[in-house]
Amino acid sequence: MIKVLIVEDSIVARELLNHILSSDPEITVVGTAANGEEGIEMVKRKSPDVVTMDIIMPKMDGYEATRRIMQTNPVPIVIVTSSLVREEVEKTWRAIDAGAVAVLNKPSLFEREAHVGEREKLIQTVKIMSQVKVVRRWNLSPSPTQAPRPVSKPEVVARPTSVKVVAVGASTGGPPVLQKIFSTMPADLAAPILVVQHIAAGFTVGFVDWLNRSSTLKVHLASNGQQALPGNVYVAPDAHQMKLDGNGRIGVVPDAPENGLRPAVSYLFRSVAQTIGDKAIGVLLTGMGRDGAQELKLMRDKGAVTIAQDEETSIVYGMPGEAAKIGAAKYSLPPEKIAATIRMLVQK
Repeated sequence: MIKVLIVEDSIVARELLNHILSSDPEITVVGTAANGEEGIEMVKRKSPDVVTMDIIMPKMDGYEATRRIMQTNPVPIVIVTSSLVREEVEKTWRAIDAGAVAVLNKPSLFEREAHVGEREKLIQTVKIMSQVKVVRRWNLSPSPTQAPRPVSKPEVVARPTSVKVVAVGASTGGPPVLQKIFSTMPADLAAPILVVQHIAAGFTVGFVDWLNRSSTLKVHLASNGQQALPGNVYVAPDAHQMKLDGNGRIGVVPDAPENGLRPAVSYLFRSVAQTIGDKAIGVLLTGMGRDGAQELKLMRDKGAVTIAQDEETSIVYGMPGEAAKIGAAKYSLPPEKIAATIRMLVQK
């Protein structure tokens, strides 16, 4: 049985989460807490396998509770929140900085169709996160004013004629990895980076802001018709697919979901394979499912340099594992080596 602790100040939301999680025969809710202070104490007493954590709570919010739990009794923490106020979304990303492993929308009491999808996502995420090994976090991620991270040496790879774009796909566990990669990139990186990150709707703008605080690259929420410029990162927005044409112009369109997802990594990778070919780098990071694996193989077949995150450093070895199975990735690397390889290949 997977033991779950629910930390949530709303009685109604607490009961709903308890009902959803307890409906699965593999999950047992070992306790509920009404604020962060209670949550910290119950983690000590109940030793849960996973904690679901609200962000906005009285006495102690979810960010502070996450920070203290990860410093004293580390356990996988899934942020479950309905707050999309900018300042409160910022606290969600600070909780990711502090060691939380995923962010989910709080299931709705009133929208039945949305509730079904959110319920399944919650159960699936809790099950997978229960297997994640977390470590004690003594310090938060460095800010742009702190000393730069050590720069790793790249893998020895063949250099393409000229890299025009780096396409990156990520899902569960992806945000901290992207932050780690971008924090070591030079501001004058000679190619743009396009990113599809699977994330709960409403949190993408906060995600972009969060990345900007630790990256020398300029990170943007992508818009339709935007020219992809070197030294810039473009993140696919909610509920849209993102593509790139042969002239380096970004398309953000409401096309149908792929693999049940919009944005989908598959959509981005396929467009880059078809329009950029061997002058591209494709990177598939940690995440559930198989989105992007076949299309990373298409990129490799077209001559692109293709990289998947290695199993040891992936929170969930789903997407990169699928890529490895079908020979889509030429290289399987940890984040620091991925960053170093991109830096080497994308030089002025």
